Amino acid sequence: MVGLGRWGRSLMEAAKPSERLRFARTADPIEGTRLEDVLRDRSVQAVVLATPHSLHREQAIAAAQAGKHVFCEKPLALRLADAQAMVEACRGAGVVLAVGHNRRFWPAMRALKRIVDSGDLGELLHVEGHNSNENSNRVTGGWRTLATESPGGGFTGAGLHALDAMIMLCGAVRRVRAQLVVRREAIPPLDAMSALYEFANGASGTLATVRATPFYWRVHAFGANGSAEVLGESELLLRISGKPQQKIVFDASDSLLAELEAFADAVENHAPYPITPEQMLATVGAFEATVQALQQ
Repeated sequence: MVGLGRWGRSLMEAAKPSERLRFARTADPIEGTRLEDVLRDRSVQAVVLATPHSLHREQAIAAAQAGKHVFCEKPLALRLADAQAMVEACRGAGVVLAVGHNRRFWPAMRALKRIVDSGDLGELLHVEGHNSNENSNRVTGGWRTLATESPGGGFTGAGLHALDAMIMLCGAVRRVRAQLVVRREAIPPLDAMSALYEFANGASGTLATVRATPFYWRVHAFGANGSAEVLGESELLLRISGKPQQKIVFDASDSLLAELEAFADAVENHAPYPITPEQMLATVGAFEATVQALQQ
């Protein structure tokens, strides 16, 4: 584990029940341990990066050159060029590159993907995403509050999850318009971010995120014959023309454990990591384009 902040420790805790992987070493400057020492350790097969976003490119490439598989927390990178360099370095070294978009592993989100892919909704016309999480009310400082590490108000921390979910359903983004309305810049900040998207497949999309409001997750896919709406981790509402609305509730599961074990599957060649390099690049590309749109 590289980075022993809140999220790094959460990933380590999630991995404890796993029979597939274990964290043998850690690296964090606060703890006086270095990434370089970990990369020289031949017993370490893979690294998980839960570090400031601006460090991901350098650390992932160093790990790949040392022959270590790489799991990188989202965002994979802040710029598309950095993400492309990471993908190429891992591909060239023959190691797995995985990214931690854990919302994709929620049972309801997996079901939404299956429904859209089945064609039951008809041609996909529009998708809406919203992720708010109240994090700004609990943060008193640190690198996550810096605009250089987390641009766009709540977009990097929360909204990016919704954007990645929309890309999972629709593919790459063709065009974006966005706005950030700031009510207070001082900690805790008050702001709201929203964006309009046009996807390469012809669908449209809207996204919103509010840092200061209690946790809320909604991804809603609209097709010519029906719609499917995910509310939180385990609830899905299915509306098909001519049929009564159906509410489906799934058993809860640990998405952090699921993504780490999917990484282990990819490392051991049991199954490819479910987020492809092309999807990783599409998400980072759309992220960078959105940040640029917010600055216009």
